[in-house]
Amino acid sequence: MGIDKLLAFAFWYPVLMSFLWLAGGVYYYLRRERGKPRRDQPPAFADAPLVSILVPCHNEADNIEETIAALLAQRYPRFEIVAINDGSQDDTGALLDALAARHPQVRAIHLDRNLGKANALRMGTLAARAEYLVCIDGDALLDEYACHWLVWHLCSGPRVGAVTGNPRIRNRSTLLGKLQVGEFSSIIGMIKRAQRGYGRLFTISGVVSAFRKTALHHVGYWADDMVTEDIDISWRLQMEHWDIRYEPNALAWILMPETLRGLWRQRLRWARGGAEVLLRHGAGLFTWRRRRMWGVLAEYLLSVLWAMTMLWIIVTWVVGMFTPMPPHWELGGLMPGWHGVVLALVCLLQFAVSLLIDRRYEPRIGRYYYWMIWYPAAYWLLSLMTTLAAVPLTLFKRRGQLAVWTSPDRGYR
Repeated sequence: MGIDKLLAFAFWYPVLMSFLWLAGGVYYYLRRERGKPRRDQPPAFADAPLVSILVPCHNEADNIEETIAALLAQRYPRFEIVAINDGSQDDTGALLDALAARHPQVRAIHLDRNLGKANALRMGTLAARAEYLVCIDGDALLDEYACHWLVWHLCSGPRVGAVTGNPRIRNRSTLLGKLQVGEFSSIIGMIKRAQRGYGRLFTISGVVSAFRKTALHHVGYWADDMVTEDIDISWRLQMEHWDIRYEPNALAWILMPETLRGLWRQRLRWARGGAEVLLRHGAGLFTWRRRRMWGVLAEYLLSVLWAMTMLWIIVTWVVGMFTPMPPHWELGGLMPGWHGVVLALVCLLQFAVSLLIDRRYEPRIGRYYYWMIWYPAAYWLLSLMTTLAAVPLTLFKRRGQLAVWTSPDRGYR
């Protein structure tokens, strides 16, 4: 195999996947979103069940009051708030106790040391009074109708094990922030729509999701040794044939990194999470009963293969600068030609379609289309590097090591 075949794969893989996401996302929109009641008109409940809202916290003193205030403003008629203080070293615990004293719907659980988000969620689940759980991060703001939309799905069928919501970026003051607005719409939102249409989701959004407690008990709750507990629980639920749904009306406003260091740490964690679930659960997918997960597995393996291919191409180009290469391995340069233009146009088409769909949730989101011209260069390179770094880090990780909290970069507000 020569360099021309590697170049062909490096070019055609993102083009074909972009069209796959576009087709699936548009299909989902036409079938499940268009004509659906708007965000502030959720379906009515004949008898609304009690819902427990779980808020795992670690050093969230700067955000927790704002987060709890947004939860107390929920339009859903019956809910409790269970805030789990997981070994915080700031004033999070005191603030939660004060909130619980003022609001009877709020309960605070204090854990004496940092054991990680998965453990905090498990403790919150055991303390929850409800069968239906809504889980949200301690720095996120849940839309006032989000609980209603999430619980409606859980009530719609006994096999619905989880529902993932629609995270929206709060902090947009830098180029990285603006790029992430488009990314969550054009990449993450579009992929979730497409995967839901094709049958299985790679992951729920850990920042805003809902679960059936029975389903969690069935699969053994969250794993406390996985760096991304949301990816792991998504795979295990679907491997046991629980359905996971996507609800774009369930909005949550989140803080994201706006520094290169913070972004690198976040995306490396995501990449390591994908590698971990592949190593732990990949072999268990090769049965006919779990065939609906094959698409998710194939897409992930192809993305890793693409990263390896790009690395090989770059190494070949660098080596060729210093030593003669065989004719079938000669590479003229890395500057994009006509194929780079085609790839950029396909990428911009995906951004345009997804932003048009997302105008339903943010009417002025189209103004971020201008900034998306920088996305391929910035984020594809970041994805390439984090994927390559995640594989060895995952392979050499000490087995059974707890995935404890680390305070992330939350950008500028």
